[in-house]
Amino acid sequence: MTITHNPATRLGRLVLTAGTAVALFAALPASSAHAADASGTFFYSSSVGDFQITDPPLQTCEPVHGGATSASNQTNATATLYFDSNCSNSWGSLQSGQFTSFFGDLPHSVRFGS
Repeated sequence: MTITHNPATRLGRLVLTAGTAVALFAALPASSAHAADASGTFFYSSSVGDFQITDPPLQTCEPVHGGATSASNQTNATATLYFDSNCSNSWGSLQSGQFTSFFGDLPHSVRFGS
């Protein structure tokens, strides 16, 4: 019995393995880009109107125009609200699905993520 080594079969496996690795690598940036955003919508009302922030970026300070009189966090991330416009004087947080109304000093910015 003679065993014959077929170089074409080995080359075919190598090409298939390389092609699979390239396909997996190409898919990573697309899925990684979504990891930097919360999913869902943050709704708020203020003296200047009703607003929404859809799929907000995580760990980024977002303005709350006119100061929020009420807010509803319908994202999958914690929303931390701040009295000032640069996310440094914290009011507190709204977990996913929570709603609140504000009285007195109003929040003027929000950041998503823990």
